[in-house]
Amino acid sequence: MELILKQDVENLGFKDDIVTVKNGYGRNYLIPQGHAIMATPSAKKVLAETLKQRAFKEKSIIEAAQKTAEAISGLEVKIASKVGAGDKLFGSVNNIDVAAALQNAGHEIEKKYINVIGGNVKRLGKYNAVIRLHRDVTIDLPFEVIAEA
Repeated sequence: MELILKQDVENLGFKDDIVTVKNGYGRNYLIPQGHAIMATPSAKKVLAETLKQRAFKEKSIIEAAQKTAEAISGLEVKIASKVGAGDKLFGSVNNIDVAAALQNAGHEIEKKYINVIGGNVKRLGKYNAVIRLHRDVTIDLPFEVIAEA
């Protein structure tokens, strides 16, 4: 079943992509939830026209994302957390904490676009996170988890 995505779907595609999925997934989840529409010939023509109009706007969006990526790549992000015995944390550090640290540095990035490599961080040390600013612009952000004073 061919569908046109109306919004980004994790592990499937981005908005306005034409994807092929199994009938049940499309009919029972994607279409009723409003994530996709059927890829009929008329819908494909409308999509082509929309993409043509959006191509011009897309350039400026990508340039802004690249400027943000350059600004973020220069940051040294340190996240303070409570520490127990040794270097083990009380709780964990995840994408929400990285988003909060970036917000304190003056960069507003939604937590859903931040992926901490290895999942939740449970020990002190240096780690990496991948930030997707645009479908074509991703950045690798090193950060350090330090003990709270």
